[in-house]
Amino acid sequence: MNDNGGTVDPAEEYRLAKLFFEIRDYGEAARRQSRVVEAEPDNLAARLLLARAYYHSARLGRAETELRFIVERDPTDAYAHLMLGRALERQNRPEEARRHLRLSAALRGEPIDAPGPRAGGGSSGPAGAPDDGDASASAR
Repeated sequence: MNDNGGTVDPAEEYRLAKLFFEIRDYGEAARRQSRVVEAEPDNLAARLLLARAYYHSARLGRAETELRFIVERDPTDAYAHLMLGRALERQNRPEEARRHLRLSAALRGEPIDAPGPRAGGGSSGPAGAPDDGDASASAR
């Protein structure tokens, strides 16, 4: 059901979720996108946008749940591993995070043991990293 009591149009909810995400209203983006995922539970792109909205609204446990669903079904999704690693880092679980960050680097063809982009301070991560707030990965 939508706000007006009618049925949910997943395409419209997805469009609105992306809009709210782009204007950094991550809570509303998550609310809208959760409807899309409910209507299309196997849509990994929809789950990724939901995970990103959860991550940016600091609902890290929910982001982790969505990201684990994604990497279970698509273990080669480097971005999902990166996001999962960052979500685990933010939950002070560095050992768990390291596994996913290393997998992400390997899948992207980057050196696995190279210092991360955060080591020098100042950089929030590679382009499209979950803490940069842009929509670069939403086109997946």
